[in-house]
Amino acid sequence: MPAAEIARVRAEIDKLYRKDSRRIFATLIRLLGDFDRAEEALADAFRAAMEKWPAEGIPQNPGSWLVSAGRFKSIDKQRREKRFDHLEDRPDVAESLTDDSAAPDALPELLEDDRLRLVFTCCHPAIAPDAQVALTLREVCGLTTEEIAAAFLTPAPTLAQRIVRAKNKIRDANIPFEVPAREQLAGRLDSVLRVVYLVFNEGYMASSGEAPTRADLSGEAIRLCRLILELLPEPEVRGLLALMLLHESRRETRHTASGEVILLDDQDRSRWNRALIAEGAELVRAALSSQNFGPYSVQAAIAAVHAESPSSGETDWNEIVGLYDLLLRITPSPVIELNRGVAVAMRDGFDAGLAEVDRLLAAGKLSSYSLAHAARADFLRRLGRHGEARQSYARAIELTAQGPARRFLERRVAELTT
Repeated sequence: MPAAEIARVRAEIDKLYRKDSRRIFATLIRLLGDFDRAEEALADAFRAAMEKWPAEGIPQNPGSWLVSAGRFKSIDKQRREKRFDHLEDRPDVAESLTDDSAAPDALPELLEDDRLRLVFTCCHPAIAPDAQVALTLREVCGLTTEEIAAAFLTPAPTLAQRIVRAKNKIRDANIPFEVPAREQLAGRLDSVLRVVYLVFNEGYMASSGEAPTRADLSGEAIRLCRLILELLPEPEVRGLLALMLLHESRRETRHTASGEVILLDDQDRSRWNRALIAEGAELVRAALSSQNFGPYSVQAAIAAVHAESPSSGETDWNEIVGLYDLLLRITPSPVIELNRGVAVAMRDGFDAGLAEVDRLLAAGKLSSYSLAHAARADFLRRLGRHGEARQSYARAIELTAQGPARRFLERRVAELTT
């Protein structure tokens, strides 16, 4: 095969890895019954593709080929090592190693279901909440341990131990790799939605590094939420999907071509994705009409007010403050109080907003939260109290790990007069 064709095939394999490796991984976990073996099988499958496809061509269904290759390489390895004993207590897994019901032709339609099974497994109530998040980001979304640790300001060794303990818990407790039965589903839903939203947030507003967003993560969270909505059309599932779609509608206007931050007031609303806004708004209406909604639906209603406002000046801030009041009754949180304080500032003036933020900081609730200091600095800047603003900006910069956000705050400081 010519060198150019070999290079093209290898580029296609790289693209396939970025796009589909976690789906393939999820299916391998179901077939092999073990996270680590599935990880090895995934690597073996792509290694085999790099060796064979340049000579033989890309197969018609590359995902199925990779699943089959990884599965059979793992089976061969286990047979050589005579390590099947642990499977005696997992008949579902043992059967999957010899059952041809998961033959290549049957695999494509299983890939999506397996991602959902993996989400519910990672979010099982027997696993600690912080470990649920770490395990989902690592195994479902493919983030490295270092990326997750940086996102949650946790030392990488601590994060790695958390993930290992979660995997061991799944193995030792024989936690099934499955979507729960319908009668158990509602009780398991809260933790799953929480993790999906945390994944979305990390993609929509990266907490560290130089990339302002990670479209792959937010897109993955939206896709997973759509799957959950098909399975369980509950109001809060609709609310979460609406919230993510409404935020996602603004992605392309939230930063410049070079990745620098653009605030909501300065975004080009004509470039907002109207299809996502329309879908999100319809989901909000459906969720709120049920009278059985929760915090995601209320947050989505707030996002809808922003998304449907022709301009910042025409935003109904009184409605937004009222929605924050409702949200605080449902789920009290200092971060929600801060967001309400920003809305109060837009409705009643920056002195009123500053008083709200100072109250929160004086209570010690948000002393290490960069956005609280950034909000305080912005109010002080708008009030002409530049010396005090400079101090608050300095504290916000100290607490900010993301490059574009830091540079935005540094520009604000440079614009201040003495």
